Amino acid sequence: MRRPFMDDPAQLASLEGQQYLVLRPTIAVASLYREVQDAALARFGGDIPHPRTEHVTLRGFFEPERRDELSALIRDWAALQHPIEVTAEAVDVFPAPWQILIVRIARTPGLVSAYAALSEALQSTDFRRLDERSVDDWTFHLSVVYGKTLEPDSWQEFADASRTELSRQPTETITEAELVWYQDGAEYAEVIPLGP
Repeated sequence: MRRPFMDDPAQLASLEGQQYLVLRPTIAVASLYREVQDAALARFGGDIPHPRTEHVTLRGFFEPERRDELSALIRDWAALQHPIEVTAEAVDVFPAPWQILIVRIARTPGLVSAYAALSEALQSTDFRRLDERSVDDWTFHLSVVYGKTLEPDSWQEFADASRTELSRQPTETITEAELVWYQDGAEYAEVIPLGP
């Protein structure tokens, strides 16, 4: 059974009308992610917003009225992509104002190429994109916990204690993408195979 990425009602409400193209690790990278997230949640007694399932976001959109058109473009992009290798390289943070603990993902050739190809496919469209960044400016990552509500001192202490380069860098190959959307307080997804 497919595990949702988000299921907290407040998070679902904040995502209403949005769509995300994501990669879902399921083996070695997923295992590391759960270790990091379990430790972070234990520190805060589980009382901190967080994703329910690990995912690498490639793009965010706000196209509630044109989801079918967006999905068609994503399927065309996916058909040209080889399976994508993802490697966890560090536990890191996005600092204030975001205050997000992340597992940073290495810029593997396949991942960078897939992101760049998606940028090229989107270039001639007017789809509304969220937090659009060039491939050179994008940090590939898995969000672990969202610490925006923490006091600055608490966040900084947590961030300083959490950051680490990984000596063991788990790697896995992902063979499908998911187009996830939020509508009427619920999460939905289309699983899209990569490759011809």
